[in-house]
Amino acid sequence: MARILVVDDEKVMVKGIRFNLENEGYEVDVGYNGRQAVDMARAAAYDLIILDLMMPELDGLEACMEIRTFSTVPIIMLTARGEDTDKLLGFEYGADDYITKPFNILEVKARVKALLRRSSVGRRQPDRERRTLGGLTIDSAARSLWKGEDPVELTAREFDLLELLMKNPGRVYSREQLLNQVWGYEYTGEYRTVDVHIRRIREKVEEDPANPALLRTKWGVGYYFDGK
Repeated sequence: MARILVVDDEKVMVKGIRFNLENEGYEVDVGYNGRQAVDMARAAAYDLIILDLMMPELDGLEACMEIRTFSTVPIIMLTARGEDTDKLLGFEYGADDYITKPFNILEVKARVKALLRRSSVGRRQPDRERRTLGGLTIDSAARSLWKGEDPVELTAREFDLLELLMKNPGRVYSREQLLNQVWGYEYTGEYRTVDVHIRRIREKVEEDPANPALLRTKWGVGYYFDGK
């Protein structure tokens, strides 16, 4: 049973989300401000966190950034804002997905299910699958990455994106293909989401992120992993 943390200062909304997720069989804890989100995430092992953007004490972005200092738990951001710049900023701070208010609860359940499925698929595999390319070693079952002997912390989306590219070295994927395959459903967001995630991965694995040797760009087409 997946354990989910829902944090939003709108208590009626929290109650509704909790009710619907519990009906799906999830265990749900709740909080009402950003500081609670960080403290609860630090104290317990959650499979997914849903964070509102605008909250007292710490806003969702600050809470997300702080959680990312000690956890790679998948995070979905909720916000009343619809600007693409706000979404991209959320991804910059480490969010894995974004839902704009007002939303249909069916959308929330679909996003939760898709993200949990993507982040847990490796843990259900009995045999480990490791591959080493370009000085990186990825373990699909453990959902772990090493650069040489050093572990690299990736968010759920970052791992899924890099895993897909490393499993298909040299194959160029368009942004649309990456969104559909990595996000796990028909994603209607801004394609620049992929660019943000690629840049974040480069900052973690490349010797010179400004001149990447592993996560390469095929200009006008998309991205590929160069495992030479």
